Amino acid sequence: MNNFVFYSPTEFVFGRETEKQTGQLVARYGGRRVLVVYGGGSVVRSGLLQRVEDTLREVGLVYVELGGVQPNPIDTKVYEGIELARREGVDFLLAVGGGSVIDTAKAIAAGVPYEGDFWDFYAGTAKVEKALPVGVVLTIPAAGSEGSGNTVITKVEGLRKLGLRTVYELRPRFAVMNPELTFTLPPFQTACGICDMMIHILERYFTNTEEVEIGDRLCEGTLLAIIREAYKVKQHPDDYQARANIMWCGTIAHNGTCGVGSEEDWASHFLEHEISALYGVTHGAGLAVMVPAWMTFMASHHPEKVAQLAERVFGVPVSEDKEEMALAAVARLKHFFRYMGLPVNFRELGIEQPDIDELVRKLHENKGDRLGNYMKLTMDQCREIYELACR
Repeated sequence: MNNFVFYSPTEFVFGRETEKQTGQLVARYGGRRVLVVYGGGSVVRSGLLQRVEDTLREVGLVYVELGGVQPNPIDTKVYEGIELARREGVDFLLAVGGGSVIDTAKAIAAGVPYEGDFWDFYAGTAKVEKALPVGVVLTIPAAGSEGSGNTVITKVEGLRKLGLRTVYELRPRFAVMNPELTFTLPPFQTACGICDMMIHILERYFTNTEEVEIGDRLCEGTLLAIIREAYKVKQHPDDYQARANIMWCGTIAHNGTCGVGSEEDWASHFLEHEISALYGVTHGAGLAVMVPAWMTFMASHHPEKVAQLAERVFGVPVSEDKEEMALAAVARLKHFFRYMGLPVNFRELGIEQPDIDELVRKLHENKGDRLGNYMKLTMDQCREIYELACR
């Protein structure tokens, strides 16, 4: 196990009707003038936005709204939010929604006090040193952004989808998590969220760091829990306890718990980012295509940890043939994804003829000559993985 710093100060307020506490939480963490960030019309139609804003008024807080955040959030909405926040003297960001909304709020929070272009943080030419505080009312369990210091934004010009990771500055002060708010999520959106959280775990699980048994077991146990509860949610969408377990799994998957002391990989995420940037697909669906392709490649190049996953999570019998075990894990993962209604290749994703040349070119532009840590992939090897995703 490597040396590590683990910092997770977010207050999680979990359970039925917890959104009624939002105003009190904002006030507790110093908010006085709030920018409420949200996405499409679902939070409006359901009445959630109204209920949340009522709690702000009840404790005497002033707020302004920024709606219209889209999936795969874009920089133009962030610029709009920064301008609005500065004009209104905002001192707190409240995200009501899922990962895209939270990531947008975080980007605005970092951009408001910064004199330059907020994109500098994502391009790696500047470091976030201060940011406005952020709170969350979570509606979609998937990205885990409610418990992490991470955010991903796409720059419209050039279609560059890049992530920003911070240890301290962008972790939400609180996250309100009511599983009942997820009952009406469409099955496909639920499935994409489940895939996203599973891959957040696998990016930490696929490591060459030795003696990380506690991390491995946390990853494996959480994956087993997700799969078990996913079957329940698929069959009974209003099963509160199953929804509650899925929602908490999404947080655990990405708040750093599962990866402490390990060198993480993240190649699959970077491979997928180019797909969702270029084609606008749902991130979780793109991951359902790319991760089996990545694992298939690893079966013949570096199968050890994939074989361990096969045994401990998917029940594949132990064999001296690690490649065979790894490929069995791929088959069982694909079966699960398909059961949940997810694609497992480009065609099923709706991309009949992916422009692999362009995907590799953008990947090289954004990430350089090598990708990942479990195996440091060349661009030619990344091309091979994209080609495997066509099968």
